[in-house]
Amino acid sequence: MFLEFFIWGAWFVTLGTFLGNNLKATGSETAAVFSTQSWGAIIAPFIIGLIADRYFNAEKILGLLHLAGAFLMYQMYQSSDVGLFYAYVLSYMILYMPTLALVNSVAFNQMKDAEKEFANIRVWGTIGWILAGLSISFLFHWDSVEAVSSGLLKNTFLLAGIAAFILGLFSFTLPKTPPKVSTEKIKISDIIGLDALKLLKDKNFFIFFISSILICIPLAFYYQNAHPFLTAAGIENPTGKMAIGQISEALFLLLIPVFFARFGFKKTILVGMLAWAIRYVLFAYGNGDDLSFMLILGIALHGICYDFFFVSGQIYTNSKAGDKYKSAAQGLITLATYGIGMLIGFAVAGWITDNFKTVEGATNWQMVWIIPAGIAFAVFLIFALLFQDKDKAQNEI
Repeated sequence: MFLEFFIWGAWFVTLGTFLGNNLKATGSETAAVFSTQSWGAIIAPFIIGLIADRYFNAEKILGLLHLAGAFLMYQMYQSSDVGLFYAYVLSYMILYMPTLALVNSVAFNQMKDAEKEFANIRVWGTIGWILAGLSISFLFHWDSVEAVSSGLLKNTFLLAGIAAFILGLFSFTLPKTPPKVSTEKIKISDIIGLDALKLLKDKNFFIFFISSILICIPLAFYYQNAHPFLTAAGIENPTGKMAIGQISEALFLLLIPVFFARFGFKKTILVGMLAWAIRYVLFAYGNGDDLSFMLILGIALHGICYDFFFVSGQIYTNSKAGDKYKSAAQGLITLATYGIGMLIGFAVAGWITDNFKTVEGATNWQMVWIIPAGIAFAVFLIFALLFQDKDKAQNEI
């Protein structure tokens, strides 16, 4: 878990800054590179459902995918052309996204009580992501203004590649996790969760489903633009400071059960939506000097933004689907958010970044953040007005 998320955190956070400063990518080109995450998320279930779950041990596929990923990371490290770089990142994401499910499969297979044990294992993934960011800022200093201008930020791909190579080899030593034995004919509808579409007949679930897609538009702005924005604002050690978001995520995860019990699903998820709007207003009107605290506070809101919407949404989906459609429903929501929603979001973020410039030709960061703040607030209003918060028993299907 530590290595799995260390790899992702080692290169993905600084990707936007690398593309803009080192490869001179436009907003739309940057959006295309970031959207590879969505394509990977869309394709991943097919790799897992058609190959991993049926024919091979999970730990062996995990090892092979990470070794191939290490090779692609080295190609990204050497690349100086945006088009070629995009091809490498797309190939990498198609291989990496399935490992998120595989690493869970290996972990679950060793547990007697997953509900009690998994959180203690998964938290090492968050620690890995945080340590990657802290290393880049405070150990290697690759994200300083001087280092970025001299091209040292590309070393993040080398760091991720080394970690991927280590995890690739280590995976073959993990306990055997054999494929599921099944004589049933596999259906594409099962893999992407189409069986859960019937849940959309329920008005509340439909409103939640549409809101999940729409809230991913402002989410994409954060992934794509936060690091370049903090760098441009003159914030020192931006990668390390963005790790505050992951620390916040780990802390607020503990508060979700409390909020659920006291306020219910609707109020919990509305807090998450409103947090997106507030964080982007803080980004729009903060700066790297006397108002730098506004930028740090915006980063720290990541825990509320992510946990209160996405984790709460997974819990809600689980309760609505019941045992019969549980896996299909989670697959459908993942496809809707990390697939469709993020694809739209990255495209919108790229267009906004390209089309809102200052007179001098620099990015108009205030507008880049005001627009997703408005989108997040609009989704907040839609959900607040249309979603009816009933008792769980009434909502069961």
